[in-house]
Amino acid sequence: MTWFKSIGTVEWVFIGLFIIAYLIYILRLLRVAKRMNTTFRPLLFKILLRSLALALLIIALLGPSFGETTKEVKSEGKDIYLAVDLSQSMNAFDVQPTRLEKVKYELKKIIESFSSDRIGLIIFSSEAFVQCPLTYDQSALNLFVNTLNTGLVPNAGTDFGSPLDIALEKLESESGPVTQQKAKIILMISDGEDFGDDTDESVKGVVKSGIQLFALGVGTEVGSKIRQGNGFKRDRQGTDVVTKLNSKSLRKLAVDTGGKYFEINENQNDVNRLIRAINEVEGEVRDARMIDASANKFYYFLIGAIILMILDAMVRRKTLRI
Repeated sequence: MTWFKSIGTVEWVFIGLFIIAYLIYILRLLRVAKRMNTTFRPLLFKILLRSLALALLIIALLGPSFGETTKEVKSEGKDIYLAVDLSQSMNAFDVQPTRLEKVKYELKKIIESFSSDRIGLIIFSSEAFVQCPLTYDQSALNLFVNTLNTGLVPNAGTDFGSPLDIALEKLESESGPVTQQKAKIILMISDGEDFGDDTDESVKGVVKSGIQLFALGVGTEVGSKIRQGNGFKRDRQGTDVVTKLNSKSLRKLAVDTGGKYFEINENQNDVNRLIRAINEVEGEVRDARMIDASANKFYYFLIGAIILMILDAMVRRKTLRI
């Protein structure tokens, strides 16, 4: 026999209170029996009933398991590609310490929240590259996240089409266990400045595939300058470049694909809402197997205790009523 839990403080408190209360009760009955010049022995049966009932209740509370049974265990999961914008504008510091550093911090939380899912990492600016293919290895993913910087990709503008095309290609060609399109997700993380010409075509491909898409905007409408070396990035006229969050393009991306838009700015952080939304996406059964398990039979002891309490209420003694 195995137990769901070991006897602990709660059980000892119940036992102690029962013993103390019943000792007081017995002493009172002894005094009454003595005054009435009658015997106390007929009450021993009632004491035995109540003690057994308490013992059975304690055993039921501990959850005794015995016998053998089989149980089906299912493993469900999703395939998620994280597409992270590494354009120069992600070095803006309107979200502290910078947009990119904030994204890196939140990415670790996102990765940790989906330990049973395969996650891949795509980096992009004007071009896109697979930084990490789909994997269960969270340690490897976090290492790649730690190394993210705007120098990893060419910076000639931002194009949403490239990462969408790559993510779509990888998810559709994936020969792994997930075959349902609804169990595949693309998370686009950017400040929203899209200068790509083929984004609309890429969006149509995502819609046609049935793959879920979520967009996470990072930045503020006020915007900020972009750190570059020891100074700030300037345009050809020598004026400091100010980058602002363009939530409109990301919202459109989410709406066009039937997805949802979330945002991180100076006053708002929707990452927890994003995690809940991804959790609501139905995963696909990756594996189902039968395992041997002992069944919790607490109800046998609970029923026994109830029967004893009913018997106790029905049994009456002529000498004293209790």
